[in-house]
Formats: sequence, structure tokens, C-alpha cells
Amino acid sequence: MKIQPVNGDPLPHHAKPFSRLAVIGAGSWGTALAATAARAGSTVRLWGRSGEVVDAINRNHRNPRYMDDVDLPETLLAVHEMKAALDGAEAAMIVVPSQSVRLVARQVAEHAAPGIPISICAKGIEGETGLLMTQVAEEELKGHPVGVVSGPTFARETALNHPTAAVAAFPFSYRDRLHPGDSAAARFAVTLTTESFRAYVSDDPIGVEVGGAVKNVIAIACGMMTGAGFAENTRAALITRGVDEMKALAEALGGRRETVTGLSGVGDLTLTCSSPTSRNMSLGQQLGKGIARADCFDGAPVVVEGERNAKSVTDLARRLNVPMPICETVRSILFDGAALGDAFAALWARPIESEPRTMALSLTHPADDSAVQTLAERIS
Repeated sequence: MKIQPVNGDPLPHHAKPFSRLAVIGAGSWGTALAATAARAGSTVRLWGRSGEVVDAINRNHRNPRYMDDVDLPETLLAVHEMKAALDGAEAAMIVVPSQSVRLVARQVAEHAAPGIPISICAKGIEGETGLLMTQVAEEELKGHPVGVVSGPTFARETALNHPTAAVAAFPFSYRDRLHPGDSAAARFAVTLTTESFRAYVSDDPIGVEVGGAVKNVIAIACGMMTGAGFAENTRAALITRGVDEMKALAEALGGRRETVTGLSGVGDLTLTCSSPTSRNMSLGQQLGKGIARADCFDGAPVVVEGERNAKSVTDLARRLNVPMPICETVRSILFDGAALGDAFAALWARPIESEPRTMALSLTHPADDSAVQTLAERIS
């Protein structure tokens, strides 16, 4: 069936996929992205630290550590040496935890061909510097265009070919405006697009990244209140006001509020706050039920990005004088020893604010004392 353009849609440009792609990081998301690009027709080299994982992917076409029951394309080749992954690559994707981006980007710089575009597929803010992940990578990858791929995506569903959407974002030069099909963002988008994976194009990597970093913290907040026994009204309020916090931080950093209403903001936030498949949501639920942090995930040392981001996001927001009360509440519980009930009660008893923000109105809460007492008791 031939799909006809909708009236008013712009005429499509042609973009050329990257024929050879390096994916750096053989975790669940790196494996899913590598499989997607391979299915789309690119020659993909997936770099992994573990020789066992690399050998298993090549031998059995499955990742034994992540999604060991999901078949991967036979054309996908895993390698243990980064030089082998980047040899001849026209573009690369760095798909590692946020705390590893700087080191891995430095290693990529040693082997990547000059000037090839690099997409960062990690969500967070570097604690020591307050830099977004693309900004961290730019410091290590001089001369390379650096962007981001992000969106509402669970790795397993992506690997299983469930219909999925994400966004590829790079800064646009004047030439990119004239020839958008030649831009790095457009080429990454078509490189990843298959019959089930649909990629969109953005010129606002800042807005995209802020959405990806902040949504994890809001998901912990939603999980905490769900675990404490509250339901849909509460989660809807946290999601909606969490979007406002995303918008404020993105705008302060030079991003666009509009971007936050897209896949990487509202989309990713909705997904992460709606399913215990998200480690952030799951951590919050366990803490909301009164489980000590050390005992969460049955005591396993599970990395939860939102836990790290709760501090790095609020550190950055404080420097920029951007109010982020939900993120501050999560931080106070995770790092400052605040009782969960007291912290959320104080959040709900804050002065009444205006929506939209441009009204700049603040009213004394008429029931702040009873709100604090009642909510604190119910949550505890």
C-alpha cells in the first residue's frame, strides 16, 4: 500500500543512511539500537567490554547478559576492540551509562575517522561539571559533530520490533538549513528507521537532553507516591508539573520549551512514569513502600540513572536559579535524609502558583498546616 502525503505536509527531502555504523556499548539499549540499524540495512559493528558477550552475540545472535531470549540480526557483528568497531565507520553511537560517557568518548576519539558525527545515547548531567552528555562528549571529541538520540523507548520492546519512536537531534548549521537531508540528524534518523522503528529529526539537542535527564527524577517521584498507596490523580499531577520543570531548565540552558512537549520530554516521561519496567519508577515504588535503599532490588547493585540525576539536575538548577520543587523533593529524600512523608507533604503545601508560568502569581496556601500534617501521616 502506497502511503499518500497528508494535505499541507512538506515535500519530503532525501537523506542517505550511514552505510557503516559503530555502536559503542553492548548493554541492553546499545544492543537494541545496533539491531535496529542492522535491520535497516547498515553494516553495524557493536563494541562490548565483555569478551563472553561479544562471542555469544556472534555465535548465537543473542546477548546473554541482556535480553537473552531475543534474536538479533545475523548481520550484526560484535567486537571486543574499539578500533575494530570504528574502523571505516561513517558515524558512531555512544551507548553507555552517563558516568562513563567522558572516558568512552575519549577512547572513541583515538580511533574514529576525523569529523564523523557521533550520537550520544545516554541520559543525564555530569555531576562534577553540570554539563549535558553531548557537552561532555564535545570536550573529548574535538572536530566531531555531536548530537543525541533519545525518546520513549524500552530496549526490549525495541529489540522485539514493537512500533517505537525516538528523535535524533544535532545542532543545525546554515548548510543544514539549506540541505536538511544532508544533516547528521536526518542521516541518523533514516539509518535507524525500519518498518517498526520511526525516528524524528530535531535541531535542539539541549531540549532533548534535558527531557531525558529530568524524566528519570520525576519517575522516581511517581514511583514513591505510587508505592505509598496513591494512584492516578497523584501521578498525573507529578507528570504534568514535572514537564514544567523540564521546560524551565531547558529554556534556561538555551533549549526550546516546545522540544520538551515531544518524544524526548513528554513521551519519555510518560513511559518512564507508567511502568515498573523502568528502574527509576521501580526504585521509587520500593522506597514508597518503606523498603530501605540498600534492600531495593533484593539488594542487587542496580544502577538507577535518576538517582544520580536527582543531585546533578538540582545542582545545575540551583546554579541557574531555576525552581524544580519535585526534583528537589526527590533529592531531599535520596541524599539529605528527609522522611518521604514529610518531603512530599511539604511539596503539596507549597504556595499556590499560576499556570501558565508567565502570570508569575503566588498565593498563600490556605490549608498548608493541615496539608503537611495529613499527607505526612498518610504517607508514613
